[in-house]
Amino acid sequence: MATMAGNHDLVRYNAVARALHAGIAVMVIFNLVTGIAGDALEDFWNPFPLHKGTGMVILVLSLARIGWRMTWTMPAWPSTMGRKQQMVAKLTHVVLYALMLILPVTGWIMSSANSKYPISIWGLFDWPKLAVAKGSALAEVAHEGHEILGYLMAGLVVLHVAAALHHHFIIKDNVLRRML
Repeated sequence: MATMAGNHDLVRYNAVARALHAGIAVMVIFNLVTGIAGDALEDFWNPFPLHKGTGMVILVLSLARIGWRMTWTMPAWPSTMGRKQQMVAKLTHVVLYALMLILPVTGWIMSSANSKYPISIWGLFDWPKLAVAKGSALAEVAHEGHEILGYLMAGLVVLHVAAALHHHFIIKDNVLRRML
C-alpha cells in the first residue's frame, strides 16, 4: 500500500508485518526489562512466570514473522541510505531475528532444567518441558548464553530504536513511518 507523506511517497510494510513487529517489539522490551531487573522486582512481584510465557510467545510469533517475511518483498531502502547503512541494517535485522529465536530457546532449556513445572503461557495453557537435566552442560550453556545474549539483544534494540529515530528526526526520511 502506498500513501503520501509530505512530498514523498511512503511505501509501508504490509499490515501483518507491522502488527507482528509491534507485538514482538512490546514483548521483547517487556522481557528485557523483566529479565535484567527481575531479581530487583521480586521483592514485590515475581516477573519470571510471565517472562517465561512471553518468551515462548515471542518464539512462536518470531517463527510466524520469519515465515511471513518469506512470502513478500520488503519495501526498497530509501535513497537516503547508502550501501554501508543498508548492510548494517540488514546485519542488525538478521541478528535481531536470530536472537528472537535463540533467547526463547535458551530460556526454555533453562526453565526445563530448573523447574519441576512446565511454562505457563499467561495462565492459558502449559508449554511442555524439554528433557534437560539440572546442572547438565546444556543447562549451564543455555543459562550463560541466555544472560549474555539478553544484554546483546538490549543493545541491539537500543541501536535499532536510535537508528529509526535518527532517520525520522535527523534525516527526515520515511524509514520509521513505513513500519508504523
